[in-house]
Amino acid sequence: MTGFGVHLTMHPPEEQFALVRRVEELGFDSVWTGDHVAFNTPLYESLTLLAAYAPITRRLKLGVAVYLLALRSAAVAAKVTATLDVLSGGRLIFGVGVGGENPKEFELCGVLHAERGARVTEGIDAVRALWRDTPATFQGRFNRFKDVSIDPKPVQTLPPVWVGGRSDAALVRAGRQGDGWVSYVVQPERYARSLETIREAAHAAGRSLADFTAAHLAFIAVGRDYERAKQAWVSVLSRRYAQNFEPLARKYGIIGTPAQCVEQLAAFRDAGCGYFLLSAIGEPREEREQLEAIAAEILPRLRAR
Repeated sequence: MTGFGVHLTMHPPEEQFALVRRVEELGFDSVWTGDHVAFNTPLYESLTLLAAYAPITRRLKLGVAVYLLALRSAAVAAKVTATLDVLSGGRLIFGVGVGGENPKEFELCGVLHAERGARVTEGIDAVRALWRDTPATFQGRFNRFKDVSIDPKPVQTLPPVWVGGRSDAALVRAGRQGDGWVSYVVQPERYARSLETIREAAHAAGRSLADFTAAHLAFIAVGRDYERAKQAWVSVLSRRYAQNFEPLARKYGIIGTPAQCVEQLAAFRDAGCGYFLLSAIGEPREEREQLEAIAAEILPRLRAR
């Protein structure tokens, strides 16, 4: 069965908390946040925000897509995520990615931009060792520790790690190390090809993908017609990412009437996607209205198909 999560934008605290409560009431499976230390627009720290959601939700999985692990110590990341998993009763999904579109962010954190991929690959293994082992020992290029234990351990013995990205390196990382994969800004044809690359990498590593989750972060704008929805999509994302999204709308957006959005999402499901992270694109004051429309008019049609 297809899963549906919501990737929320930033609001003042009380509005944020009211919105996440409504997401749970609407029947979505999970709530997600992005992650940056410094970005073009204001953004809450991801794991702190998810911890604030833990006591006001009961059922929703709490996900980050994607946590820039290279910017943090793997030991600190393991400690914070283990705590979050305990506080939420075992509801964490730990999406991990490389990032890199903002080199100043790496300079700020004292991390070489060129090392980010290697740090993430090693960091995943180091975090899992600390989640799992008492005591834990690890010898790597960036992480070295012996006979140490992080307690309490996560409620989930190993919280699922979903690897984000669309580069060949990210796809191989997903196949070799991931419990799932999160794509973004791809078309369905590329999505299907990427899944083949992931399967090949998993096979080469001797891994089974039986419980693997193939997900897609979809920037969605629902409207009365395609053109009005497209205008909102382009305006918001161009400001958010400080680049012109006009040329990307028809290629990568989920845009238009509910029926049009269903067709566009169904193409990803046909390509192998089993879980959608839906990021409703519009002005912040319109996000709840968008989510209400998605829950009422899009999810039932997709589930029926």
